Amino acid sequence: MRVDPAIPILRSFDETKAREFYIDFLGFEVVFEHRFEPDTPLYMGLRLGRCELHLSEHFGDAAPGASMRIEVEDVHALCAALNAKSYRHARPGVQRQSWGMDDMSISDPFGNKLIFCTDIPPAQV
Repeated sequence: MRVDPAIPILRSFDETKAREFYIDFLGFEVVFEHRFEPDTPLYMGLRLGRCELHLSEHFGDAAPGASMRIEVEDVHALCAALNAKSYRHARPGVQRQSWGMDDMSISDPFGNKLIFCTDIPPAQV
């Protein structure tokens, strides 16, 4: 039996803010966009590397305040690249966790938390 990675659905309330945060700041690419009719809520699929997530403006699809962990090759390099963009709503930092991960937490404009993380090499734990 094959089981693929889960694709989280995160609540979004403002298309402009979502695009600014996820696409312009974090670097996700749009995979698809769907509206039932013009001027109805947006449902959008995004991808960054192998990470996929969906954003929904539809009431009831998801609750704000979700947290998700996203493993990356080098969280320190990602942190430096994001801070170089001087995004006015986030200046992330990396925190070493006692369980052997370096984490960088960033909250989106809708109260969802994305935790980018990298394993600490065993020699450094």
